[in-house]
Amino acid sequence: MSHSLTDLLYGFSVAFQWHNLLWCLFGIVVGNLIGVLPGMGVLSTMSILLPLTYTMHPVAAILMLAGIFYGSQYGGAVSAILLNLPSHPPHAITCLDGYPMTRRGQAGLALGTTMLSSFVAASIGIIIMILASPLLVHVAGSFGAPEMFSIMLLGLLIGATMSRGPLVRGLASTLIGLLVGTVGIDGDSGRLRFTFGTFNLADGVELVAMAMGLFGIADFIMHVNREPPVIPHASLTLRDLIPSRSDLKRAFPAMLRGTGIGTLFGALPGTGPTIATFVAYAFERRLSSTPSLFGTGQIEGVAAPEAASHAKTQVDFIPTMTLGIPGDAMMALILGALLIHGIQPGPQLINEHPDIFWGLIASFWIGNILLLVLNMPLIGIWVWMLRVPHRILFPSAIFFIAIGVYTTQNNLFHIWEVLFFGLLGAIMIFLDFPIAPLLLGFVLGPMLEENLRRTMLLSHGNAAILFTHPISATLIALTALLTGAIIITKWRAANAPPLTPADEDL
Repeated sequence: MSHSLTDLLYGFSVAFQWHNLLWCLFGIVVGNLIGVLPGMGVLSTMSILLPLTYTMHPVAAILMLAGIFYGSQYGGAVSAILLNLPSHPPHAITCLDGYPMTRRGQAGLALGTTMLSSFVAASIGIIIMILASPLLVHVAGSFGAPEMFSIMLLGLLIGATMSRGPLVRGLASTLIGLLVGTVGIDGDSGRLRFTFGTFNLADGVELVAMAMGLFGIADFIMHVNREPPVIPHASLTLRDLIPSRSDLKRAFPAMLRGTGIGTLFGALPGTGPTIATFVAYAFERRLSSTPSLFGTGQIEGVAAPEAASHAKTQVDFIPTMTLGIPGDAMMALILGALLIHGIQPGPQLINEHPDIFWGLIASFWIGNILLLVLNMPLIGIWVWMLRVPHRILFPSAIFFIAIGVYTTQNNLFHIWEVLFFGLLGAIMIFLDFPIAPLLLGFVLGPMLEENLRRTMLLSHGNAAILFTHPISATLIALTALLTGAIIITKWRAANAPPLTPADEDL
C-alpha cells in the first residue's frame, strides 16, 4: 500500500506538469461540451482529435483523450435532465427521473446531484485502481506470448458478443475488423497482403482515418437532418445546484450502491456503461419502499445510474491499460493512441511506463475536481450551445476531419479512407450492425496474430503450449465456457415455446 501511495505521488508530479495539466483541462472541457450536444458523439470527437496526438507526448495525449471520455459523461446528463434528450445511451435512464424533476422546478437539484454522484463514484473508482495496481504488477511477470494471445482472444469474443443486436452481427463486425487488420506488410515474410496493388496500404489501414470515418462521418450522415431541440428558458443559480441535507440523506446511499454496481461492471471487459446504469436503476427501484414513485422525479433515480456510469468509466481503464482489452469503442480508441506511440498495453505497462499509468490515475482526480468546479458556472453556456443547428455544426466538424487526417502523414489517400469507412459505417448503422466490434477487431487483430506467431515459435509449432501454461489455459477455458453459454442461451431462445395471451398478461 505504501508503495502505491508513493507511485500515486509520482503520478501527481507528472499530472501537474503544466503541459499535461493544460491538455487534461482541454480534454475535459471539450468532452463536457460534446456530452451536452446531441448528435456530436464522444467517439466522433475523439476521432477528430486523434491526429493531434501524433505531435504530442504520450502522457499528454492519453490525458487529453481520457479527459474527453469522462468529461462527456458529465455533459451528457445536462441534456437528459433539462430536455429529456439522452445525448448518449447511458443517460437514457437518467431521463426517467431527471426530466420530471426539471418539470417540477428542481432542475438545479437534479444537476447538482448528478455532479456530486459523478465525483463520489469517480473517486471510489480511482481508489480501486490504486489498490488493484500492486496485484497487477505482481502478475505482470507471468504474462508471455501464450497468455497475451489467450487474453486477446477472450477480449475479442467478449467484444463481439456483448454488443447490442444479434450475436451473428457482432461476430461479423469483429471478423471484418480482423480482416482489415491484416492489410499491409506481413511481419514475418515482408510481403504485401491485401493492398490491391497500391503502396498507400503498405503500412496498413490508417487507424485515425478508420475511426474518423466509422464514428465521425457515418454519424453525421445519419443525423445531419436532425433539428436542435426547443429549449425552455431557465435560469439556474449556484444555490439551486446544492442539495439540501435531506436530499443528501436520500441520495448518498444510492450513490454508493450505484458506484458498487458500476465498479463490478467496469472490471468486466466488453460491458458498456449503459448496462451498468440500467442495472443500478432497477436495483434502486427494487430496494425502494415506494417503487411506484420512480419515474416521477425521485432523486435516487438520478443518483444511482449516474454514479454507476462514472464508476464504470473510471474502472474501465484497468482492463484496457493492463490487459489490452478495451471495454468499448472509446477504450479501443485510447488503446489505438497508445499503439500509435509504440506503447504496448498489457500487464507490463505499469513497470515500463509508470508515468502514463500513474499520471493518468492522478489526472482522474484533478480532472473530476475541475469538472465539479467548472460545471456549476458553465451550465448556462452548455444550455445555450444546445441551440446550435446541426446543419452548421456537422459541416464544420467534417472540415476539421479532412484537415486532421491529412496532416497525420500529408497523404490525400487517407481522406479517401475516411470517406470509405464513413459510407461503410453509415451502411452498418442503417442495417443495425454494431460498429465497435469492428474497431476492436482491427486494433486487437495484429497483436493477436503477432502473439500467436511468437507462441508457435516458442513451442516449435505445438499448440499444446496454450494449455500447459496455467494462466493461458484458464483464459482459454473461460473463452470456451463463454462460447458454450452463448450457444446454449441462443438455442434455448430459438426453441422456447411461444407465449400464450395468458403468459403475456403475466
